[in-house]
Amino acid sequence: MRLAPLTRSVIRRLRRIGPVALLVLLTALLIGAAAFRASETAGLAALRETGRHRLDLYAASLEREIDKYAFFPATLELERDVLDLAAGRPAPKADVNRFLERLNQRTGTLAIYVMNAQGRVVASSNWNRPDSFIGEDLFYRPYFIAAAAGRPGRFYGIGTTRNEPGYFLSSTLIDNGEIVGVAVVKVSLEQLERSWATVEAPVLVVDENGVAILASVPSWRYSTLRPLDGAERQRLERTLQYNARPLPPLGLAPVRQLSDDAELVRLPAEARTEADAASPFAISGLVLAQKAPLHGTPWSMTVLSPVAPVTAMAWAHAALSAVGSALVGMLALLWRQHRRHLRALRHANDALERKVEERTRHLRAAQGELVHAGKLAVIGQMSAGLAHELNQPLAALRTLSGNTVKFLQRGKLEAAQDNLERIGQLVDRMGALTGELKRFARKSTGAPQPVAVGRVIGNALFLLDARLNRTAVAVTVEAPDDAVALCDANRLEQVLVNLLTNALDALADAPDPAITIAASRQTDRVRVTVADNGPGLSDTARDRLFEPFFTTKDVGKDGGKETETGGGLGLGLAISAGIVRDFGGTLSGTNGPDGGALFAIDLPAAPDPAAPDPVIDTPNRANA
Repeated sequence: MRLAPLTRSVIRRLRRIGPVALLVLLTALLIGAAAFRASETAGLAALRETGRHRLDLYAASLEREIDKYAFFPATLELERDVLDLAAGRPAPKADVNRFLERLNQRTGTLAIYVMNAQGRVVASSNWNRPDSFIGEDLFYRPYFIAAAAGRPGRFYGIGTTRNEPGYFLSSTLIDNGEIVGVAVVKVSLEQLERSWATVEAPVLVVDENGVAILASVPSWRYSTLRPLDGAERQRLERTLQYNARPLPPLGLAPVRQLSDDAELVRLPAEARTEADAASPFAISGLVLAQKAPLHGTPWSMTVLSPVAPVTAMAWAHAALSAVGSALVGMLALLWRQHRRHLRALRHANDALERKVEERTRHLRAAQGELVHAGKLAVIGQMSAGLAHELNQPLAALRTLSGNTVKFLQRGKLEAAQDNLERIGQLVDRMGALTGELKRFARKSTGAPQPVAVGRVIGNALFLLDARLNRTAVAVTVEAPDDAVALCDANRLEQVLVNLLTNALDALADAPDPAITIAASRQTDRVRVTVADNGPGLSDTARDRLFEPFFTTKDVGKDGGKETETGGGLGLGLAISAGIVRDFGGTLSGTNGPDGGALFAIDLPAAPDPAAPDPVIDTPNRANA
């Protein structure tokens, strides 16, 4: 199976940074785990604090509900008829029953009744109902036992007559210092349970037997927080406290103890029934159970706070921390790789610069060799003219020397002296010519320096003097003293010799050949032009003028009608353009406004021109 290019690229990158990437990933996971633990701990602490506030609120509401009825039983002791009826003395029983009925209706309690000292009900607010309490023997009820012993009774249970749950408050009836009976008030706490259903977390009220007698979730009522053993169940069945309810366990499974009053427990999903569909607190899963005792009773209250939001927030913090640390790690890794790549690129750039410098030195050396070869080629082209220039003086020297010998033999000293002076002049002329050739052929450093352009033009014309004499070309030179360029004199001389040679080749068949050389200074530039009145440049020659190896000459011939490209091999103008470019200048060629070729050399001017030598205005040697 072939992988996509992107996948392969990612795999290659992972292989390159494999160990480091694994370390970053492991670090990110550890940071995420630490963030989860810290967030969970902080969230549970906040949840516990909220749970304690909820316990206080729930307990206060329950105590207020109970305290509203706590004084009722004791007030019945103020009624003489109630005391007489409880003591077994003659009393209007019907009046007592109606009194209790009216009092029950006004207070909103479930029932109010009076028991004698033996635990039998002698008067009740429900006297006229089929399920009246009158005549029932309730001596076994805990609230009667407590009141008969002189203590206020508190008891929650399910009535055996009407199967109605309620909270029983009992008080002792004393007459002349003797306990004659017990007064009982039964109140309903369903309204309180309904109010709890509107708060934020489910709550349980557990009695001394571990049974949930009040719960904000209906199905949790009469369930136990821990399983009951057989003996406990038998005892509860004998007391009929829960009227034979099954008392199933709620199923809270301990997970982790956080403190004496708080622990994490797991609530099974089976704890929710169809009856809880309307309850917003029918929760399951991990919850925080917090317990607190209820003052004045053997009961305790438990609040169950769902831990899911805390866990979700902890996972979110863990994910953000892991992703953030992984991102920071990857950025650090990428930055490290970027630094390594920069170092590698810097090394490669340094190596490339060294190679460029080395190649530049080689190219400059090769260019110097080409320049020198060009000079030698020019000298080779001028060899015939130079031989003619040297042969004439040599022949004259031979004749004059022979005549001088004869004049000396004849004693004609003046004639001999005159011949010797002429021989000296010829030798000086030959020395100047060979000296100029030697200077022209010498390799130059190429370092730019102030150069008087007029003097360089004169030197170039002197080298071509013999050919100028043969071809009878009229040469005009205009070179002011301020035309001082920043270049190498020897190389500029070679460029001018090349341009003049091309001009002479182009003028081979011209009827009135003429060459105009002009130099001028323009601010910080010096411009030198070489123009002829020959046939000019064709379109092809003008487009390819400075291409190496392009030429319009026949190799081995001195000239032709279209020869401004110079050099039989087509290297003359290419080399000349390179020389001028090295000086920071340009060489261009075109046709003049009056016909013929026009070549222009543009060079930087010397900032502080040296005083130039006088301009050599070389005349037409053919007319000399």
